[in-house]
Amino acid sequence: MTHTITRLGHHGDGIATGDAGPLFVPRTLPGEVVTGDVLGDRVPDPKIVTPSTDRVAPPCPHFRRCGGCALQHASDAFVAQWKQDVTRDALARAGITATIAGIATSPPNTRRRAALSGRRTKKGAQVGFHVRASTDVVEIPDCKVLDPAILSALPVLEQVTRIAANRGGEVTLTVTLTDSGLDLSLSDAKPLDRDAMVALAPLAAAFARITWNGEPALQQTPPVLRLGGAPVTPPPGAFLQATAEGEAALSARVTDLLAGATRAVDLFAGCGTFTFPLARTMPIHAVEGDRALTQALSDGARHATGLKAITSEVRDLFRNPLLPDELARFDAAVIDPPRAGAESQVAQLILSRIRRIAFVSCNPGTFARDAATLIAAGFRMGPVTVVDQFRWSPHIELVTLFERS
Repeated sequence: MTHTITRLGHHGDGIATGDAGPLFVPRTLPGEVVTGDVLGDRVPDPKIVTPSTDRVAPPCPHFRRCGGCALQHASDAFVAQWKQDVTRDALARAGITATIAGIATSPPNTRRRAALSGRRTKKGAQVGFHVRASTDVVEIPDCKVLDPAILSALPVLEQVTRIAANRGGEVTLTVTLTDSGLDLSLSDAKPLDRDAMVALAPLAAAFARITWNGEPALQQTPPVLRLGGAPVTPPPGAFLQATAEGEAALSARVTDLLAGATRAVDLFAGCGTFTFPLARTMPIHAVEGDRALTQALSDGARHATGLKAITSEVRDLFRNPLLPDELARFDAAVIDPPRAGAESQVAQLILSRIRRIAFVSCNPGTFARDAATLIAAGFRMGPVTVVDQFRWSPHIELVTLFERS
């Protein structure tokens, strides 16, 4: 039986019409005709009968098994257009007609942060990503996403896994490339006893810092990143923009959108991705719910030069958003919430006198909800720039300006 793919779902799977509803067909493209056994609502192992003109040979030899990428079988032009269309469609469902200003796509092999899976085996260890829809681990020595510095550390990460994991067990190795070396944070590892510490010590030279189940283990030098020129040591496993190129695209756009403001508030500030670039021209108050991230931002501000005043506070903006009287001293805001969006804080921004909001989002769906709220309250939404830091994945980030009429 053949199936015709009509569109892609939000996870990058092709969707065909089945007798009992939609069928999800991985690694297919709109217009393709495929065959394959149907298991529930999926065709897990399709054979392409009629390929799309947008189909290309996947650049990575691991693509067929690895769950890290979903769209390497599609041309770069197709993926770029698809991500812009997903953003436009999400806004259209909220009743918003959006202008998409284009897309900034990070180059291959630029991902500077990844959560890898490490599994101890009878013969040693495997480190990589999970196989698609499986708990198995696929090794990725020729990965086309990760930075070469992370790839070169894979043999050492296998040695760390042998120390950290029980036989047949799995650990998560969050690796971040910083200016001073690799920062490694392990979770779900065995207790770090004396024997493990002795075995780990010879491997320490490969990393700036090693954190074990949230506790400091070994450090050669502080892992430092420069955010807007400020030296910041992020907490272990901290959220950062996935690529330096993606961070630069978002930061440049936010800075341009808020040019001319006299004082701004950075909501969901993290460890200062937008705080420090904006502080080159205006005082800024950074608000973040994670205490460790806020401390990293504050420490970076103390060691930065040539910036306007930076203040910060720890605050849960979901449960305790800044109120209009607290927002009264600012004429602009940048907001970069997690995937859940910023419903509570947006409600307070509407009641404030802030005139310009640079809105960054990693979820077009919740962004559309918050954008509709702002537009209903009288804000105008500018063109939306899509940023693709997670190349060949369905993940989408975006940035735009809201300005009071």
